[in-house]
Amino acid sequence: MGNTLNPRKIPWTSATPSADGTSLTLVWWSGVAPCTVLDRVEVEEAAKRVTVTIYEGRDPHFPDTACIEIAVEKTTTVRLSAPLDGREVVDGAK
Repeated sequence: MGNTLNPRKIPWTSATPSADGTSLTLVWWSGVAPCTVLDRVEVEEAAKRVTVTIYEGRDPHFPDTACIEIAVEKTTTVRLSAPLDGREVVDGAK
């Protein structure tokens, strides 16, 4: 992760906390690989909110692949350094 071509922020549609609040499962709509792959997820934790930003880009191993226009639902899970404990979760791409 973190080595895609032209990474950009991608808005997510939901962020569901785990039962113990120590992680978030993110869901978003995106294109298909290798044209659109997860680059990284940045998490900024503060006292009252957690800002989560998804970045996607093109797989560098396939820079010249033709891309089809189709959307797929994707998910990933990120761990928090402290339990959510009522903090607001904010999309850093919006």
